[in-house]
Amino acid sequence: MLSVTLPPVPETGSARLPTRTELGVWRSFLRAHARLTRIMEAELIAEQRLSLAAYDVLVQLAEAPQYRLRMTELADAVLLSRSGVTRLVDRLERAGLVLRERADGDGRGVVAVLTPLGLDRLRIASGTHLTGVTRHFAEVFSLAELEAFGRSCERLASEDR
Repeated sequence: MLSVTLPPVPETGSARLPTRTELGVWRSFLRAHARLTRIMEAELIAEQRLSLAAYDVLVQLAEAPQYRLRMTELADAVLLSRSGVTRLVDRLERAGLVLRERADGDGRGVVAVLTPLGLDRLRIASGTHLTGVTRHFAEVFSLAELEAFGRSCERLASEDR
């Protein structure tokens, strides 16, 4: 049996290691994210035959100017690798939900464009997704807790920290 000795987790704050409390909260955050992602994915697939990642791509394109984003911007927005976004956009393109075009003024750049069918599919799938957001996330918290959690997440997502 392999034995691994880990450094002790300090009881108080440290510039290098989290406290037991901080580590516990971090792990709770990861478990909550994983659980919610699994639930939301399962609901979208069961009701809409659409993965959570595909739904996210459609949302990002729907919110972009002229329903279009460079593939690199799309990869950054959905937190997938460029190759992962390429494969996903391939599938969405075969389904007629997205198409690819050359970027204006750039012979090498490629943009993904949401099609009218993709927008319709997103509108339908949004019912499932938004119901899940309410049921599995929003209803778990009071308004004050949601507002505080939102501020915390904004701070975590900020590049200006």
